[in-house]
Amino acid sequence: MSEGGGGRFSRHCRKRSYRGLPSVPGFAFEVGIAESDLWVNSSHPGLREQAYESLLRLRRGLEDFLERCPEWGGSLVPVPVAAYPLAPPLAREMMSAAAVAGVGPMAAVAGAVAEALGRDLMKRADWVVVENGGDIFLAGRRRWRLAVFAGDSPLSGRLGIELQSAEPITCGVCTSSGRIGHSLSRGSADAVTIVAANAALADAAATAMGNLVRGRKDLAGVVKKALELPGVSGAVAVYGDRLAAAGELELIDLS
Repeated sequence: MSEGGGGRFSRHCRKRSYRGLPSVPGFAFEVGIAESDLWVNSSHPGLREQAYESLLRLRRGLEDFLERCPEWGGSLVPVPVAAYPLAPPLAREMMSAAAVAGVGPMAAVAGAVAEALGRDLMKRADWVVVENGGDIFLAGRRRWRLAVFAGDSPLSGRLGIELQSAEPITCGVCTSSGRIGHSLSRGSADAVTIVAANAALADAAATAMGNLVRGRKDLAGVVKKALELPGVSGAVAVYGDRLAAAGELELIDLS
C-alpha cells in the first residue's frame, strides 16, 4: 500500500512469484480482501479463518477512519497522534512509526497490517511469518533467513539476510524500492531493506531511506542514517551491483 494513497488502499493485486520459493517449513496460505494480499506461514495448521477475520477487521477500521479523515491518508509528512484521538490502534501505530522515520503515515501501512495480523495469530502459534507485498512481520524462536528481492539488480535473489538470537525474535523486515512496485519512492534504489523492532517502523524507515538513494555513493550514508533511527537494528541498501549493510544481521549468499 503506497505512501500518501489519497485516503485509500492502493496496492495492486499481482502474482507474487517469490511465494512459491522454498521457505520455512510450516503451514502456509494466502489471505486476501480487495487490494490486500497477504501470505502467512506458521506453526499452526488451522489459522486461515482467523487470519481472514483479522484482516477484515483491520481493513474495516482503517477504511472507516480514512473516510472520515481523508487528509490523514494523503499526508506525506508525519501526523501527530494527538491530532487524531479517535484513530484506531492500527492508525496510531502507523503515525508513531512515521514520526520516527519522517514520512507520511501511509508509508507504514503494509508493515502495520502484517504485524497486527501476525500478533493475532501468535495467540495460537509458536511462530509466524506474515508477508504483505514484501513487507514482513516475523515472530518466534527460529533462525530466520530472508531473501532480498532487488528487481533487476544482479544481487536480487542471490543476497539474503539471516537473523538469529537465543531469545525469540519479534520484528519487522521491510523493503522499499525506487525501481519496482507501486509504492511511492522519491529515490532510485533497487532495494532498501530495514530490520526494526516492529513492522510499521521497518516499513516507514525503508520508505524514508529509499527516498535518499540516488546513486551508489549514497548507499553507505543511508545505511548509517537508518541505524540512527530509534528501533532500527539493521539495514541493507542495494543499487545495481553495489550494496551497503550494517547492524544486527548477517548477509548470506543464496546463489
